[in-house]
Amino acid sequence: MPRVTFTANIQRHVACPPTDATGTTVREVLERVFAGNPAARSYVLDDQGAVRKHMVVFVDGRQIADRGAQSDPVRPEAEIYVAQALSGG
Repeated sequence: MPRVTFTANIQRHVACPPTDATGTTVREVLERVFAGNPAARSYVLDDQGAVRKHMVVFVDGRQIADRGAQSDPVRPEAEIYVAQALSGG
């Protein structure tokens, strides 16, 4: 079953422990995680359900391509990481 892990900098703002959830796309997996943690959903996704500009999602070490629908495929043993993007200089 895919495992979703939120980085420590996100957990400073909203409690979101690592969670196993079923699904074949990033959207399916995230929706199952967010069903039990709506605060995390509003922190990661915007009102239209897209990944917020300051967030980034990786599946097995690769950044997802579809930030809108999160249709990227997920293997049953996938590791999904949700991180807050950092910028500056």
